[in-house]
Amino acid sequence: MHQLNLIPNQRTNAQRFIGQKAPLKLHEVWAIRIRLQISSRLRDLALFNLAIDSKLRGCDLVKMRVSDLSNGEEVFQRATVVQQKTGRPVQFEITLRTRTVLSDWITRAGLCESDYLFPTRVNKSRHLSTRQYARLVKSWVREIGLDPANYGTHSLRRTKATLIYRKTKNLRAVQLLLGHTKLESTVRYLGVEVDDALTLSEQIEI
Repeated sequence: MHQLNLIPNQRTNAQRFIGQKAPLKLHEVWAIRIRLQISSRLRDLALFNLAIDSKLRGCDLVKMRVSDLSNGEEVFQRATVVQQKTGRPVQFEITLRTRTVLSDWITRAGLCESDYLFPTRVNKSRHLSTRQYARLVKSWVREIGLDPANYGTHSLRRTKATLIYRKTKNLRAVQLLLGHTKLESTVRYLGVEVDDALTLSEQIEI
């Protein structure tokens, strides 16, 4: 009886490990972008693009102020944010596409340098909550036909990091971009050992 009771727990732990939220594929990123552009959801497009570029956790992303990435006239090519979880700064690039959308959003929303970049719709002195951000992510992936149960805010954090690793195999670079203190954390976060092992296995025929 005791052995039988252990089996469900083992499966649950395995499911928790395997059930990490999936990163978006490149064509899925573009599918969401195009849908947001067509529907003229400028705030959502700015939030989505910045989430992909910055690779920030949701708690850090929603608390960004205009002054964190803009001098009032133009959006920086690079920005630095001190992570809430670790207290360590992390630097990230802001692509031209994202800079253009952010500039348009800041202008349309009439935001000042001291304002939150993504304020709530009813109060500029309060930023979008992580719960609201999570709901937006679920709605974006649902709109392009994906199962929202498989995706979350960490999907956006993992997307560019995963693409960079797959192209370069440079774990150290990805570690720095994600702001991880230990390389082992990056390995677990990307699940690269499993992916690489399966890729090697597929190349061997016996």
